[in-house]
Amino acid sequence: MAQRHLPPLNALRIFETAARARSLSDAARELGLTHGAVSRQIQLLEDWLGQPLFQKHGQRSVATEHARAFAAEISAAFDRIGDAAIRFGKTPQTRVLRISAQTTFAVRWLIPRLQGFHEKHPDIEIAVATSNSDDSTQRQRADILIRRAPLEGPEWRHFDAFPLFEEQLRLIAAPDFVARTALKQLDDLRQLSFVTSETRVGEWERWLEALRIEDLRPARFRRFDHYHVAVQAVIDGLGVGIGGFPTLGNELAQGRLITPFQGTAKGATYVALVPKDADKTVALQRFLAWLQAEGGNALTS
Repeated sequence: MAQRHLPPLNALRIFETAARARSLSDAARELGLTHGAVSRQIQLLEDWLGQPLFQKHGQRSVATEHARAFAAEISAAFDRIGDAAIRFGKTPQTRVLRISAQTTFAVRWLIPRLQGFHEKHPDIEIAVATSNSDDSTQRQRADILIRRAPLEGPEWRHFDAFPLFEEQLRLIAAPDFVARTALKQLDDLRQLSFVTSETRVGEWERWLEALRIEDLRPARFRRFDHYHVAVQAVIDGLGVGIGGFPTLGNELAQGRLITPFQGTAKGATYVALVPKDADKTVALQRFLAWLQAEGGNALTS
């Protein structure tokens, strides 16, 4: 393994606090140290880096723009270290669960429901990372991954899969778009734009086939790279799209989307994936049970 070139860690800790503070004196008070002790650690770090981190503004020493950017990186690193200590420690502190979910699921389904989980389990902190790929870094860092099945590749054999719900595909549109275009019957779709995405190939064809109108063609296609972008395009009135429910149920409830016709087609199944060798903590089991319960409730609501 390559040798790490790390600055003095205590100096980093003091620097991070000093960069946030209005002055070195304020940082000293926050840290419970003398002004001289803080200055010496800052000087030690500046010597290690080979450049100054603070400059005089009147009677105060304040962080340079370069130092503030460096401090932001250090803060993020300290946050990750703190999270890791909580996750892997055995102390009765707040537990942090890292959830990796595809963007549409996270933004449209998971996040609107998270407050309900926090109210039931205030001692469990949920950190959500979004992903539109299945890179190995996400798989290694997450306690639970949420993906759409089927999953291809031998790497998924290392995970236990827990079904959440099967999506039903329906036509979606913005309310004002339907009013503006006078969309009333299926044949009217020929005059409209179909919104599609590269990450949900084939859903339009599946829906048209389910309604036995597979020969219908639109006036034009509006194409986007990711599904969550395509959904936003529909909300903004660029055309009609195919939406998965209950994933987009919140958009329906809030009136941002409507479903002009009742025809449906089967979509993919969302699953929660837990590494087989993961520490099955109480926090993980509670969140997994909540996810499955919410998935079941969403199907019946």
